[in-house]
Amino acid sequence: MTDWEKCYVEGHMPWNKGAPSPPMLEWVHHHQPQGRALMPGCGVGHDLAMLVTQGVDATGLDLSPTGIEMAKTTYPALSERFVVGDLFAMPADWLGHYDFVFEHTCLCALPPDLRADYEKAVNSVLKRGGLLVGIWFINPEMDPGESGPPFGIPTSELDTLFSAPRWEVVEDVVPEVGHGGRVGRERLRVLRKL
Repeated sequence: MTDWEKCYVEGHMPWNKGAPSPPMLEWVHHHQPQGRALMPGCGVGHDLAMLVTQGVDATGLDLSPTGIEMAKTTYPALSERFVVGDLFAMPADWLGHYDFVFEHTCLCALPPDLRADYEKAVNSVLKRGGLLVGIWFINPEMDPGESGPPFGIPTSELDTLFSAPRWEVVEDVVPEVGHGGRVGRERLRVLRKL
């Protein structure tokens, strides 16, 4: 698994675009979600700050202490919302606690053999009827011979990973907006926990 702390310490953060995900921003503006939300792999916090600005009670989680410190420095008024932690070892009081999980690049940063664990973890923190709003990297641009991360996830694998009787698809689109080079390579899918 990638040493995310080392990436932050060395300043190697190609995922940090300096702004929230355009498809997520567009979705939030359109739907105006309200309630408690978790953002795993929040990084330096651009997506989380956007959610809070839009009225969402959001908490960001990241494995990297340096990444979390960068988020707190970038968004000092939101510092209590950024938590160092492991999605696969969350506090018991987080289970069934959230109305939303907002996902942008976390799943595709994980080795594919951890995808089933990711699904279980995300399902466990959502309330029944809660929504997973994901911007999934279907077709990342890779250099020849590069395997990831990011690890692209085909739509067919999303269908299998997030399926009945645990999930239902609420919305599924290829966004027409995105960070440079990502338009047409991402998929926005909203899933409801059954």
